[in-house]
Amino acid sequence: MATLYYESDADASLMQGKKVAIIGYGSQGHAHALNLADSGIDVVVGLKEGSSSRGKAENAGLKVASVADAVKDADLVMILAPDTAQAAIYDSHVAPNLKSGAALAFAHGFNIRYEQIKPSADVDVIMIAPKGPGHLVRRTYVEGGGIPSLIAVAQDASGKAKQIALSYAHGIGSTRAGVLETTFAEETETDLFGEQVVLCGGLASLVTAGYETLVRNGYQPESAYFECLHELKLIVDLLYENGLSGMWFSVSETAEWGGLVTGPRIINDAVKSEMQAVLDEIRNGKFAQEWVEENKNGQPRFDELRKAAAAHPIEAVGAQLRAMMPFMKSGRPGLKDVSGG
Repeated sequence: MATLYYESDADASLMQGKKVAIIGYGSQGHAHALNLADSGIDVVVGLKEGSSSRGKAENAGLKVASVADAVKDADLVMILAPDTAQAAIYDSHVAPNLKSGAALAFAHGFNIRYEQIKPSADVDVIMIAPKGPGHLVRRTYVEGGGIPSLIAVAQDASGKAKQIALSYAHGIGSTRAGVLETTFAEETETDLFGEQVVLCGGLASLVTAGYETLVRNGYQPESAYFECLHELKLIVDLLYENGLSGMWFSVSETAEWGGLVTGPRIINDAVKSEMQAVLDEIRNGKFAQEWVEENKNGQPRFDELRKAAAAHPIEAVGAQLRAMMPFMKSGRPGLKDVSGG
């Protein structure tokens, strides 16, 4: 059984008196910066020139500087810009100003795992990855709780890299909830796999395919939407709170029987084989290479896929139905876990 670290396992004093530079002020950036500041840690937010986030950070009482100036003299630099922007930011602004003996931190292992960023040997390279969006990292901290985090060490130049990661996790409130040690490779590969196969890609395709099947067979689009998308929240809440067995216990016996005998027909050996192929592409770097190239080329295929997904009939039906439900926050933009810096 994996070990979880809590408040008593972290040495909060390791971060006291240290200067921490938070690069980016998006969902995670604002949460990390504010939580650390409230924990009594000296924080400066590094933003590109002309960033629209400057005013937000300053209004929150935080010090703001250019990325280069924020990095200078910083004892720990946490890079919270989008994955695809991190390498350029590191090469241009971080590496030339990062002092020997400092700690370079990430909340996702992508750029270290796939060697888009190659730190010098004289710095610690660590990860503190909250398992939740930034607004929850902030809110739970303010309420006296925390969001669980993963920590990892890719390079231990100081001999205290793990302790520094735990101290940082303490500063953002994660040791209140529990911290699990992992590796950059494990965090990156499992995160990408989960997003692609289950949480985002697999789920969206399953919902869409179910909707299309019902509509194609003459059922009302509204009924198809309710059955294949709207009710998902009820099931996900049960899964989140009680696991798979708790979900089976809570639904009707008809639903349980139908799910147990039919689920394996949908997620069959062919689907499992494709899951393995996806994991292989994540592990051998094929996915990362394609994603990096897509960004270098201006994201043409990404834009096409986005437009096609947004134009699917399920979106129009869903928007109409949600607008008729006063308890829904219809039209509210999604909270993206990226940097506004």
